Amino acid sequence: MQAHSSPRRGTARIVLGVSGSISAYKAPFIIRQLREAGHEVKVVATQSALRFIGAPALAAISGQPIASGIFEDPAAVEHVAVAEWADLVVVAPASADLIARVRAGRADDMLTATLLTTAAPVLIAPAMHTQMWLNAATQENVSRLRSRGLMVMDPDDGPLTGKDSGLGRLPEPERIVHEALALLRRATAPAGPAHPGAPDLTGRHIVVSAGGTREPIDPVRFLGNWSSGRQGCALAAAAAQCGARVTLVQAHVSPELLAALPARVETVPAGTALEMEAAVRRAATDADAVIMAAAVADHRPARVAATKIKKHDAADGPDGPAASPAAIDLTENPDILAGLVADPPRPGQIVMGFAAETGDEAAGVLEHGAAKARRKGADLLAVNQVGGGRGFGEVPNSVIVLDRKGERVAQAQGSKEDVARALIALIGERLDGGPGSAPV
Repeated sequence: MQAHSSPRRGTARIVLGVSGSISAYKAPFIIRQLREAGHEVKVVATQSALRFIGAPALAAISGQPIASGIFEDPAAVEHVAVAEWADLVVVAPASADLIARVRAGRADDMLTATLLTTAAPVLIAPAMHTQMWLNAATQENVSRLRSRGLMVMDPDDGPLTGKDSGLGRLPEPERIVHEALALLRRATAPAGPAHPGAPDLTGRHIVVSAGGTREPIDPVRFLGNWSSGRQGCALAAAAAQCGARVTLVQAHVSPELLAALPARVETVPAGTALEMEAAVRRAATDADAVIMAAAVADHRPARVAATKIKKHDAADGPDGPAASPAAIDLTENPDILAGLVADPPRPGQIVMGFAAETGDEAAGVLEHGAAKARRKGADLLAVNQVGGGRGFGEVPNSVIVLDRKGERVAQAQGSKEDVARALIALIGERLDGGPGSAPV
């Protein structure tokens, strides 16, 4: 198979996939905007799509013949040629059926065969009825595609077919084009050190965890924390920009943050502490370094109610509602960081943890962090003070990095991206056998 090549002279070769949806009439607007941005566009349409919009209209707007039937010219193996030609594949609209077939790895028409063959980044813009979008099957399919590295946009909320209105409307062409070109820029950014002094992590595999786990109480409520996942995403992006293969195990990170990641970052969802432990250990079997930036819940409810717990369940008496709610018994979650140290998935890998701390009457932030560093035994522990507008969310960060003895080895502060670059440089230094890389 011919190697995939990047755009030349600022002109990208973009495949627009159109599936069977009434929103297919918006495809010409997307094509026109992509061409006005200076890019070539080739349309691959399903037979169902052509029942909503004609091939002549798509060909006239794109300036190229439409690819539709996989058996129109079998000798040309057109799906391979189109897949190798593409620098980016955009599917808009993507129906629920198309998403399900892509998730299953089907290749029974030109569009799915192209998607299964291409090495280019893929952007999918869904369009369907609200109930179809919210159906558990569709949500599972979307989650799986995102975990494979495909970028799936969230649909818009607005008027649908007929009198209905809700979530599921095809995003506006301007939004689709904006996301497509942003994905193209990230995908074609040169690999290797992103700035002077950055490590070259080409050939390395870095696993990063991000976000905050949620431990269910009942189908409605959960125990959680304030972590947004911004620092973990910044670490994943910084490692990828230095050439590393990156796996981001994420808990409840917003789609916008995930969409902004470089295309080389593979994302794996993990909602609870138990799910994150399993996902991190799976991903880390061949990792050179693991960075546990996620805020993992220390405890979870010992029992998860099958139905919503009512405000006064099991607390009402003969004289009316009781004053206090029923207690929730907790059980301890596994210590993922300590487990990686005690039983590493790959011997010799570097393990970095994070400790979000607040001072109290007993000790300050750094004292608590040093005690945790000695207790956990990770190679590196980034200690940051949280609360009062610091640490969590879209705010600056400041960390002090300790070794397994609790001794300070580095410090970083500034934006989440500034801190990420400094920590990835420290990881790179240790991978290259620099100071502190030898076992203590």
